[in-house]
Amino acid sequence: MFNTLTDRLGQILNKIKGRGILTQEMVDEAMREIKIALLEADVALPVVKSFINTVKEQAVGQNIIKSVQPAQQVVKIVHDALVQTLDDGDSALKTAAVSPTVLLMVGLQGSGKTTSSAKLAARLKKDGKKVLMASLDIYRPAAQEQLAGLGTQIGVDTVPIIAGQKPLDITKRALDEAKKGAYDVLILDTAGRLHIDDDMMDEVRQVAEKARPTETLLVVDSLTGQDAVHVAASFHAALPLTGVILTRVDGDARGGAALSMKAVTGCPIKFLGMGEKTDALETFDAKRVAGRILGMGDVVGLVETAIEKVNQEDAVKMAERMMKGQFDMNDMLSQLQQIKNLGDVKGFMMMIPGMAKFREKIEQANIDNSIFKRQEAIILSMTPFERRHPDVLKASRKLRIAKGAGVTVNDVNKLVKQYEQMAQAMKKFKKMGPLGSLSAMKGLFGGNPLMNKGGFPPFNM
Repeated sequence: MFNTLTDRLGQILNKIKGRGILTQEMVDEAMREIKIALLEADVALPVVKSFINTVKEQAVGQNIIKSVQPAQQVVKIVHDALVQTLDDGDSALKTAAVSPTVLLMVGLQGSGKTTSSAKLAARLKKDGKKVLMASLDIYRPAAQEQLAGLGTQIGVDTVPIIAGQKPLDITKRALDEAKKGAYDVLILDTAGRLHIDDDMMDEVRQVAEKARPTETLLVVDSLTGQDAVHVAASFHAALPLTGVILTRVDGDARGGAALSMKAVTGCPIKFLGMGEKTDALETFDAKRVAGRILGMGDVVGLVETAIEKVNQEDAVKMAERMMKGQFDMNDMLSQLQQIKNLGDVKGFMMMIPGMAKFREKIEQANIDNSIFKRQEAIILSMTPFERRHPDVLKASRKLRIAKGAGVTVNDVNKLVKQYEQMAQAMKKFKKMGPLGSLSAMKGLFGGNPLMNKGGFPPFNM
């Protein structure tokens, strides 16, 4: 997300960083370029004007122009203005004084409401909440079955389907069941609509009157850009929204919808949908998002992802073996599985501070997440003896492994070569000791800060 805007703002601010002294003309030129960058990122014009005025008002002050580090001051001003544009300090989910807390999910058809309902339920379950979901979508074929299937997948209860029931009747039944079952949260997944039509809006208003939701969350596809903002404004005019969930954020290179949403609708962004998996829902944090936009990375998000998805016990064992210079195919398999658990590797890498300037190299590296599954399949096709003693992997064994994994012998050879490079690097760790091991890390990358010579990202969490 924000890739286009991040690149443009990075170029503009780098020009400022190269100047020892800032003049008002330089600031004016930078503001013109930032304005164009924001408009190209599909940010709403009123939001762009407000943003530029905020930044310019502070950036042309004498304290900035005469500052010892004017460039850093301007970057901070832009960062703070981004936070102000994105944030209204009310992104946390509200809870009802008396259970259940009712969350009403609304939006256009195809915006990702049902998937977002399941993601939100999985997140709340992880937080220790007892969650019940109910589908009120009697119009889209198999919509109710889809939510029930997702509920089974994540281990969250759903209200049983009764054919022919109307949305209001399902709502009443869901409320009764939530109270009787002592559920903490009830998520109501309403029917999507192709556009803002009076009949469908009247139906969802009736549901809202019956359910009295604690939160009414609008689910919007960020890829629709300005249309997403217009949809949000229309829904907000018809229904009292309390927040927004932006979906498909991982595919939105511009990010205009996110930057415009709060300013245009007055509704806070609560969550960002970052992928298809049920755990791919991220709490919205304006400061962290602003840091990503300016290429500063997201250390908090990086640490959270690592803690949540990396097996800490395995990581400690791996570190101990590395320091002893020990490394076999079982260790490589462990690394592959750790990386695979991270989800989108490119997205994870871009959370690292300073990595934004390597975006082009990351894209050129063409990191395909599916490659980790293939490499895992290759190692799993080896015998336990072969994994412990990779030096026995000759032509006949490689042919058998390739057939077992459904890949070519060339794929097996590439993996073996990558293993050999990493094993050599591990030996350097042992020779150099703890203090010298840092320099040995260069051996993993082959001169490229992103990938080793074989194209394998040698992460060890």
